[in-house]
Amino acid sequence: MTSSLNNPVVTLEQIKTRAPSMRGFLALLVVLTAAIPLLFVLFSSGKLSLQQWTNLWSNRLPELLANTLSLAVLVAIGSMILGVSAAWWITRRNFPGRRIAVWLMVLPLTIPTYVFAHIYTIMLEQDGWLGQLWLYLFPATAIPEIFNIFGVTLVLVLAGFSYVFLLVRDALSRSQQDVEEAARIHGATPWQVFWRVNLPMLRPAIAAGIALVVLHVLSDFGAVSMLRYQTFTLSIYLQMSSRFDYQSAAGLSLVLVTLSLTFMVLERFFRNRQRYYGSSQSKKITAQKATMFETCAIWFWLGLISTFAFLLPIAWMLSWSWQAWQQDLIDTEFWGYVSNSLTVSALAATLTVIAALPVALYHARERSALSQGFLYLSNVGFVLPGPVIALGILSFVIATMPAIYGGMTVLALAMMVRFLPLSIQAQESAVQQLTPSIEQAARSLGANWYENLRRVILPILKGGMATAWVLVFIDTLKELPATLLLRPTGFDTLPVRIWIEASEEMLELAAPASLMLVVGTLPVLWFLMREKSPN
Repeated sequence: MTSSLNNPVVTLEQIKTRAPSMRGFLALLVVLTAAIPLLFVLFSSGKLSLQQWTNLWSNRLPELLANTLSLAVLVAIGSMILGVSAAWWITRRNFPGRRIAVWLMVLPLTIPTYVFAHIYTIMLEQDGWLGQLWLYLFPATAIPEIFNIFGVTLVLVLAGFSYVFLLVRDALSRSQQDVEEAARIHGATPWQVFWRVNLPMLRPAIAAGIALVVLHVLSDFGAVSMLRYQTFTLSIYLQMSSRFDYQSAAGLSLVLVTLSLTFMVLERFFRNRQRYYGSSQSKKITAQKATMFETCAIWFWLGLISTFAFLLPIAWMLSWSWQAWQQDLIDTEFWGYVSNSLTVSALAATLTVIAALPVALYHARERSALSQGFLYLSNVGFVLPGPVIALGILSFVIATMPAIYGGMTVLALAMMVRFLPLSIQAQESAVQQLTPSIEQAARSLGANWYENLRRVILPILKGGMATAWVLVFIDTLKELPATLLLRPTGFDTLPVRIWIEASEEMLELAAPASLMLVVGTLPVLWFLMREKSPN
């Protein structure tokens, strides 16, 4: 080490009192920044008078509650059916193309909900692919309408069932064969084994998957806005962008936050009541070789899901992108949008990873009510949708730092708050590998906090930090509402261009931007799935 190692030896008591103070102070700064949108919601909604709350309840809240809750229930049911059935067949049967099937069930995660909504809106028109097919098969029947709750449900199920699939597949791959064999010995049929043995043991994984799906539904802006279905998120955005009624937007945000937190508490309560333990000596489930009939049935079902969830959308993107290429529409301006998206994503990912580090370190080293509180407050990005976070950051900047209003810093700050929970979770596992004795040894030899961070902590955490950077980069690449509200004047990204071109029905320009988002997301999907292929 450097000359600082020649300093007098530092006692262990001094180490324990010095390190947490620096980590705690930095973690406090990050948490206070992350809590800005929530504090704004609480402060602004507190200014609403009783009459204003009454007007909201009589005019907006009943409809928004009914629409949002109905949509969440329908999407949860649809995602559970698709995710559980696909996971069951892939883990319990060995059939040709099994590895490809896993990827086909996960690839829909690369397509944002607003891209799904735009593509299916176009394909279900009279001259669209699905519209023409429908009129050919059912010439006397009108093409199904997508601008309703069932159309939005279809889009969000196709975009979100993969979360349920991944968690249930992981749970099924770790299940024990002894329990099922015991049930069969007692005369249970395959259906009874599934209903009375497998399904109860899968409840925690299903609950976790549905929780992710429902939280995405509650905060979704892209699909509901393109399909003009009124939910809390869309109504909040309209209150802000069209009516400039920030107090009413804050009131609606408070109801949405309460709804999300209530769901998270209930989900955690019911999931904790379902605990199952298996012995390390138990036999793991092995996939049985599928019969010819089973193989045909499996591929019919999985093929149907993958066709609507990935193959049709990607074929549409490729077809219209090719037309755009032939018409020389993919020009310097288009690549400028790509460059803007990459710049914002790289800046936000770097800022978020740096901000998450002190929170993750403080929580790992200081297991206390305070560190746990810091962790909860830093998860505001999981609860608040993009428009609410943008509103909170925007109001804070205007009130305290008007000089940076309209610049890239405001947008990067909003992205940091939005995706801070993702970065903290990705780094926490790496922090667990950082043995406290290594830090203590460095400090006892006289290393200051900066030297200890640079030469001890960061080299050990670099893997987890790289994972966090990639995850935040990809999610920022697809973020729409916060970018719409906070981007600098004339600074358009790929999601913004998709939004603009879709509203103007410029298919040749929307398709290449959508395709670039999918291509940009594929590396992180490979990164996350490379160790999860079936045996």
